[in-house]
Amino acid sequence: MAAFVVQRCLPAAVKVKCFSPSLTARRWLLSAAYSDSKVWEARGKEPHNMAVLANLMDRTYERKLPVSSLTISRFVDSISSREEVDQTEYYLYKFRHSPNCWYLRDWTIHSWIRQCLKFEAREKALYTVKNKVQFGIFPDDFTFNLLIDSYIKDGDFKNAFSVVEEVMLQEAFDLPSTQILSLYALGHFLAARPQLTVSEERALGASLLACGLRQDTTVGLSAQLLGNALLGKVETLKGIHAVFKGMPLSWARGYLAQALAVMERVAAAGSGDIKLSKDTLDFVDDLLQELSSTSETDESGEESGGEDDKKEEEVDEDDLAERANLPQYVIRFQELSSQLESRGKVEPASFQALVTALAQQNLAAAEKPDLEQYESQVKDWEAETRQLELREKELRAKAEQERQERSAAKAAAKQA
Repeated sequence: MAAFVVQRCLPAAVKVKCFSPSLTARRWLLSAAYSDSKVWEARGKEPHNMAVLANLMDRTYERKLPVSSLTISRFVDSISSREEVDQTEYYLYKFRHSPNCWYLRDWTIHSWIRQCLKFEAREKALYTVKNKVQFGIFPDDFTFNLLIDSYIKDGDFKNAFSVVEEVMLQEAFDLPSTQILSLYALGHFLAARPQLTVSEERALGASLLACGLRQDTTVGLSAQLLGNALLGKVETLKGIHAVFKGMPLSWARGYLAQALAVMERVAAAGSGDIKLSKDTLDFVDDLLQELSSTSETDESGEESGGEDDKKEEEVDEDDLAERANLPQYVIRFQELSSQLESRGKVEPASFQALVTALAQQNLAAAEKPDLEQYESQVKDWEAETRQLELREKELRAKAEQERQERSAAKAAAKQA
């Protein structure tokens, strides 16, 4: 079904790819300076032997004692091969399920993602991010950018979308660079006519909506329209509880109505600069027609199986009332589409072309504050690490002194 509703997006997407060969280039997204590890590698750190650290952690866990955040951080920093990435995944899991699980440091998470990218183990980075509850991997915006960009540069927009989904779940669209990269990834993923499951439609819709709300432009409003429409499709078919469960979304009903509200806002705007892309409107038109066809099929009296009956029980009376509004939504959509067309508020460029232009024009400027903040952040991380190491030395010295005092006391007792 998803392939049907995005059918009109494809010709424009193909046209953009043919017109602009630079889309496949690896340079113009995030710059080399952004992904360069020079600043990260230049921080002061002592070399450690992974075998020694692994033995230390194993013995500590056997004694049912907590492993320190410094130890797991040193272990991650010491990765020097693809095989050691797999080994580190195990110890990250162990640390997450230990008493010290809340103390996995931000710089350890950043180091883990960088090491995975460095040793061509990107699938491990994505796996731990997707399974964050089990591994405690909650990247910051800058780290998310590195992972998204690595997939974009390889043309892997499906996994780029998977990373953006995690950004959405963590509500981490604060940086303009993250917003631009996310919209770029979502636009190109959607243009590829993916076959989506209901959960993927929900994730894609929520990601488009959450990211689009940060951009009060043609791109942002087009993303909001797409996002609300996809969420409205899930709401119509599965009920509102299937929409907001586990999602940072409003519990208010009527996502299709919210999509129409976006169209009304653009139609009423005095400025002619804000528009909605034509293929986005076509997308919503196809989606509404698909929902209408599905509704007619459901009302035809065909018997459904036990599984469908079970799913139908999750739809309450308010969901059915919202579903009954679908014919009015279709009529209102046609009216608003005509208004947008007559007022010159329809952008002929495709959504994919718009997000491409956004990245080409604005991403370079968005990088500068990110890099400045990152350099400052690395210095703060280094200072915090030094404090923890000093504290560790003090505790070890104190423990050694106590051990010597106990030994002396035992020796004195024997002599007595």
